[in-house]
Amino acid sequence: MATLKEVAERAGVSQSTVSRLLNDPSFSIKEETKRRVFRVCEELGYRNVFRPAIAVLDAPPSGEELQDAYFADLREVLTACAESMGLDRPIFIHSIHELIERSSEFDGFMTVGATVFPADELRALHRVLPHGVCIDTNPAPHLFDSVRPDLSQTMLDALDAMNAAGRRRIAFLGGIDSIMGTHDYPEDIRELSFRQWTAHLGLDVDGLVYSSGTFTVENGYRLAEQLVTDHREAGTMPDGLIVAADVLAVGALQALNALRVAVPDELAVVSVNNQSIARYTSPSLSSYAIDQGELARMAFSTLIDGLKHERRVRRHILLTTELVPRASFVPQA
Repeated sequence: MATLKEVAERAGVSQSTVSRLLNDPSFSIKEETKRRVFRVCEELGYRNVFRPAIAVLDAPPSGEELQDAYFADLREVLTACAESMGLDRPIFIHSIHELIERSSEFDGFMTVGATVFPADELRALHRVLPHGVCIDTNPAPHLFDSVRPDLSQTMLDALDAMNAAGRRRIAFLGGIDSIMGTHDYPEDIRELSFRQWTAHLGLDVDGLVYSSGTFTVENGYRLAEQLVTDHREAGTMPDGLIVAADVLAVGALQALNALRVAVPDELAVVSVNNQSIARYTSPSLSSYAIDQGELARMAFSTLIDGLKHERRVRRHILLTTELVPRASFVPQA
């Protein structure tokens, strides 16, 4: 077992400083020094006192109410998760520049939100805060860890469920997003995976991928309207539709109702996120649930592991999703 002297030497402080810090709650010391001593105590197994100061880089809202609601829920889950794990509440910061300026106040950080940060800003952040976990995104795979839903597997699960229910002509509706790192592609990981899996499964989706614009209700309406316009009179309507996110699916269902497309009899619809609005659409929306509690727990665990062990190898953790069936698509029993 480590000694007080070993802790002091590793932390670069005196033995009396370590002793007073661990035993005198009124002892005043620089926050940065306190965190360093606590980390060394944890590393050497001297005493379990490591309570890292964690920031959350809370990217600005998109302005789309339903998309912002997902991130609002995630913020609450992160705070509750920190408390349940005996950690201090994270400090939410809304600018990457502010986080860089205040980096000395924190041991590590997490990111939430849909903002895509420039590569040079991410590198600048890494220089001052090398330990970070990106939740839901993977903007800098070689710099920071990430914890995300396995959306590629979700697309395969949705295709398998549609096929098992007898749906063979399956369309996709999505938007433009960033897949990974500094690369900006014209499709996000859901569209990319949909195309790959349908090719592997031998499904003909030529002319059935509608993916452009932003993740908004209005864009979902526009894309679904275009799908019906292109295929109804030609007699080439799909019998299944996979939507990249609930925010798009809400608009798509509105368009399908307005155009009198019977859901699910004529066109089964399934989406991703399982936001609360999914219960109240007409018909109610079948959607793959992302477990935000598990996202938060794994994010904290991954960040703490990186801090404790000064880990340089980056971890990228994928979590499965689970279908919550409702009226828009009823899977085979």
